[in-house]
Amino acid sequence: MPSHTQAHAQQTPPALSEAEWAIAVWEDDGGPAYEPRPRPHAGHWLRIAAALTERLPELAGREDVLVTCEEQTRSGAPAAFFPALAALEIDRALFAPRRPATINPARPGDEENYPVAWGAFAHEAAHAAHSRWTTPPPLRDTALDMAAQLLEESRAEYAHLSRRPGDRRFLRSAVRTLVMDGFTSQTPSDRWQAACAAGLVLARRDAGILDDDETEPLEQAVTHILGKDLLDTLARIWTAAHTTGDEDGQAMLEHAEAWCQALGADPAGPEPAPEPTGRRGELADVIGKVVSAVVANETVQAAAQARVEAARTARKQAKAAQDDRARQAAKTAEKVFASGRRPYTPSTPLKRQHSHSPVTGTRAPTGKEKAAAGQLARALRAAAYRERTATVTLSAAPPGRLNMRQALARDAQRAAGATPTATPWTRTVHRPSPTPPLRVGIAVDVSGSMSIAAEPIASAAWIVAKAAALTDPDSRAATVAYEHSITAITHPGRAPGRVTQFDASGIGHSLAEATDALTAALGLDQPGAGRLLVIASDGRYRREEAARAAERLTALRAAGCAVLWLAFAPEPRPLPGTTLLELTDPAQAATAIGKAATTALATVNL
Repeated sequence: MPSHTQAHAQQTPPALSEAEWAIAVWEDDGGPAYEPRPRPHAGHWLRIAAALTERLPELAGREDVLVTCEEQTRSGAPAAFFPALAALEIDRALFAPRRPATINPARPGDEENYPVAWGAFAHEAAHAAHSRWTTPPPLRDTALDMAAQLLEESRAEYAHLSRRPGDRRFLRSAVRTLVMDGFTSQTPSDRWQAACAAGLVLARRDAGILDDDETEPLEQAVTHILGKDLLDTLARIWTAAHTTGDEDGQAMLEHAEAWCQALGADPAGPEPAPEPTGRRGELADVIGKVVSAVVANETVQAAAQARVEAARTARKQAKAAQDDRARQAAKTAEKVFASGRRPYTPSTPLKRQHSHSPVTGTRAPTGKEKAAAGQLARALRAAAYRERTATVTLSAAPPGRLNMRQALARDAQRAAGATPTATPWTRTVHRPSPTPPLRVGIAVDVSGSMSIAAEPIASAAWIVAKAAALTDPDSRAATVAYEHSITAITHPGRAPGRVTQFDASGIGHSLAEATDALTAALGLDQPGAGRLLVIASDGRYRREEAARAAERLTALRAAGCAVLWLAFAPEPRPLPGTTLLELTDPAQAATAIGKAATTALATVNL
């Protein structure tokens, strides 16, 4: 049996360390106080050990175990638990290549940086929680003891995973430390050693720690050495051990005795000597293949997990950026639609330029504009209308309409002594469907090249705002004029009494901020309403202006808001993601916007 396997749960206290021996001599003989030799990173390792001690209760459910990180463990194993001392030691080398200063087990999740060390720690925690029995002293160091400790390895992990299934991947990462180190090129491939390999590896497969494809090479090798019948017998023994209670030492010793008898070993005698005919190194080679398969699978799994984490992080960052942009958009909307018609200039390089309001005054709406607003309101109400939904329910008792076929069937069921299941009464309930509101935002470019659009867009803005107010109390429309500054023309939720006139003589284009203002003020990115953003512009922007605006428009389209681009001049340059509508006559703007708004309202899903 591999020498280190039995060392995982030490039943006898370890030998005194150098420091403990020196302190004992000082206490006995007196003399100068013991001063330990300075060791590199000693302070960090004390901190790490203290943090592991703090984390152990969540793994083992015990608060009385002290963890130490040793440069060379006294047990000789990479990690070990001493029940008599309630102490757990772990080799510092398991944390490589992490530097001690970067290791912080006190922070949950830090164990992802050293899965091998944490796997060994979890294994010893499993012993601390579940290895509650000991071999009687007269039987220690016998073949029976060796077999019992072997079976305890996978039994403790099986019990641990029932409480903490998430530790499986850490135990898998530590499989080389827990198993491979006990098999070398000098390990003979005889029956006893083959059984030990099966008890350490195949038993972990049946405990749910390793996978079938990973352990297949070893299963073939030990089947060749032991034979299928003997291997099946050993498998039944470790399977029974997995369901043995934590304190049932008698049952574990009985399993160990059955193990020895199956292999023809004397339970009361020492571990069987290597068979002279057994080839050496074969088991080490095949277990190396198992370890390689586990490492390969864990690498693939880690890469997949990294991709999932990266995607989750990206979503969080995108959500944070979206929330930040929404807050900024709300601030922009508040400043744009504040009382008065003062222009708002975003924080751009053009802020230094003088800002003046493009609004030149107001006028009374014409009769044609009033008629157009009424026609558009009727069209919007028709588009918003939804048929009532009908719900048909069947029941055994009124009210409702009687179905004679079902009534006769019910009578027949009752007469036959069966439980009546027929439902002769049918009731139809008609419920009105909610009417979706409308949200229309209009952003008109008032740079010098758009003077032709000023008058028709002013008229269209009044018509749309008036029609929205006449359609539904919850419908809203708003219009802004933008150059390097942004000016409110009509406000959300207000039915304008007069037509606001403006000119187009500005410079620059703050379409991105204008879109933000309309989105926040009207909720253009929120479902539950017919949503439309109209942009009246020739699209002749600088590259950075176009890029910032295109980002906003793409987000709006993704949120389900229609985006209509009105162009009045030849060779327009609409931004991507918009629906271009070229108008030869600017007076057609109101009609085009009305049709687009009607379509948006008719196609909304509530």
